[in-house]
Amino acid sequence: MSKLAIVQMPPVFLDRAKTLERAVGQIEEAAAQGAELVVFPEAFIPGYPAWAWRLRPGADWGACEALHGRLLDQAVDLKRGDLEPLCAAARQHQVTVLCGINERDSDFSRATLFNSYLVVGPEGTVLNRHRKVMPTNPERMVWGFGDAAGLNVVDTPCGRVGALLCWENYMPLARYALYAQGMELYVAPTYDSDDDWIGSLRHIAREAGCWVVGSGTLLRGEDLRVDVADLAALYPDPEEWVNPGDSVVIAPGGEVVAGPLRREAGILYAEVDAAKVGLARRTLDVAGHYARPDLFQLKVNRQPQCPVDFS
Repeated sequence: MSKLAIVQMPPVFLDRAKTLERAVGQIEEAAAQGAELVVFPEAFIPGYPAWAWRLRPGADWGACEALHGRLLDQAVDLKRGDLEPLCAAARQHQVTVLCGINERDSDFSRATLFNSYLVVGPEGTVLNRHRKVMPTNPERMVWGFGDAAGLNVVDTPCGRVGALLCWENYMPLARYALYAQGMELYVAPTYDSDDDWIGSLRHIAREAGCWVVGSGTLLRGEDLRVDVADLAALYPDPEEWVNPGDSVVIAPGGEVVAGPLRREAGILYAEVDAAKVGLARRTLDVAGHYARPDLFQLKVNRQPQCPVDFS
């Protein structure tokens, strides 16, 4: 048995340094409670660009430009070492940390943002970086398209862990690519919420025969009081639940064992047993004895997609 922690907290919106400081404090608290794996939400650093769902990208040009400029400035450049405080906390407390970031491209144009999800090991090194392959609806005005280079499963103290972001979890081929790597713990950080979303995660737990961790975004109107483009005017009610969170842990087979944590900031803990995965797949193993590779095969291009090849 291993203990995991899902941190359901708002970021310090559009402030990378203060959000990292908050994350470090939550890692310390979770580690003190015996957690070996600490999970943060989608785009946690420095916050999910919620304005994309209320502004009109083609019409509200000035506001969109100002907010995007702040996000670009506060995004995480991995090569610059922006994530070092979080990596140091993972190393100090000997925990594995999964965290969503707005990642700034530092290789080519240096101006494109990606919705990225990282696995940081207990040595403080980034073990995997997955860039969301398909931003949803207005998200495409914020983030670029990722590739399959980070569509990987990683060994952790809680088992073999893979992650898909938000509505990537509705992409059956992306899910299958993870299933086929012996995944035991499936992490789904998301801006989605409510009982329909949790129902989808329960289906995934049955389909994959593994543990499913839903990491929800928590935002209220008061969390979006940022002096950029009059953002507060989009959220005039400070008590409004812009997103209620709904973090949850689901056992292989679909039983909810922790959560959902709804309209509440905190850390959701759960004990997980990777041995239950093999038992769940005894009757249904979609990437194993149920796969029928003579009929169906999936090809995944893991080659990083680059706009130019300097050969």
